Amino acid sequence: MAHLPFAETLANHKLSLSPTTVDTLQANLTRLCNQACHHCHVDASPKRTEQMDRATVDQCLEVLARHPTIEKLDLTGGAPELNPHFEYFVVEARRLGKHVMVRHNLTVTIDGNPQTGESKRHLPEFFAQHRVEVISSLPYYQQFFTDKQRGNGVFAKSLEAMRMLNAFGYGQPESGLELNLVYNPVGAFLPASQESLEQQYKRELANKFGVTFNRLFTITNMPINRFKKDLIRLERYDEYLAKLISSFNPAAAAGVMCRSLISVGYDGRLYDCDFNQMLDLSLSPTDGATIFDFDLEKLTHRQILFDQHCYGCTAGAGSSCGGATATS
Repeated sequence: MAHLPFAETLANHKLSLSPTTVDTLQANLTRLCNQACHHCHVDASPKRTEQMDRATVDQCLEVLARHPTIEKLDLTGGAPELNPHFEYFVVEARRLGKHVMVRHNLTVTIDGNPQTGESKRHLPEFFAQHRVEVISSLPYYQQFFTDKQRGNGVFAKSLEAMRMLNAFGYGQPESGLELNLVYNPVGAFLPASQESLEQQYKRELANKFGVTFNRLFTITNMPINRFKKDLIRLERYDEYLAKLISSFNPAAAAGVMCRSLISVGYDGRLYDCDFNQMLDLSLSPTDGATIFDFDLEKLTHRQILFDQHCYGCTAGAGSSCGGATATS
């Protein structure tokens, strides 16, 4: 089925989504993960081996040191904590005064490294010591839906990890240690209201399990990689993409994260976002194709690469690494 190209939708709405700034460097440290979730756009798993090396990490730090306007470092994966240089990266970025966020799946604390068996139970204390913002996926506040998307036992392990984080002050009033959760729909539909879901999560998790957190981010499942393959297998890809297109929201489009973020792949290549990274839509050499030829001036005047998956970030209330981008 033919679908309206994303660029045409932007033109129809007279939208020109150019970069506004670069305030966030998002680094994908590894494709290795202790899980293999059904919705994973990275196609991460315990069998992956790709890792960002020390030289690339050091170059990221050099870029951060050179550009004070890049205030945030967003570490993602796979499970970024499984990269051998993860803790060094965090410590040095904090030394530069950067706000560090980690996309933490919670269960890596309990499971450890699936390839080496190395324990990761020290992570809550490490995060607290360096005042890292922890952003963790929890598809739902009930076991059935969480385990359905992420695997048997994930819900129980996630609660155990949240209790460990709470014990070090995360999600506690006035601690300043932020634990934010991420909701992904369990299926081919858009997230409900972020505000109402956050209220439900806080009530259910506190009352039934005694755990607390700060904010909830809703993120739309992107029709790429593992989730796309699943949609095609179920013969629902065209239906899902049509739903995203029909839900296009110009206000959400204006807030897409690629306007203020640069994504770095494990091999140092640069992208407009982590989703483009997984589709190998890298920046052109004229804009600076790798972290080793990072040029902030060129990057703030680049032309962002869009494709059909971008409808996922612009449907309904919008979707980004920080949750909804508009009021639906």
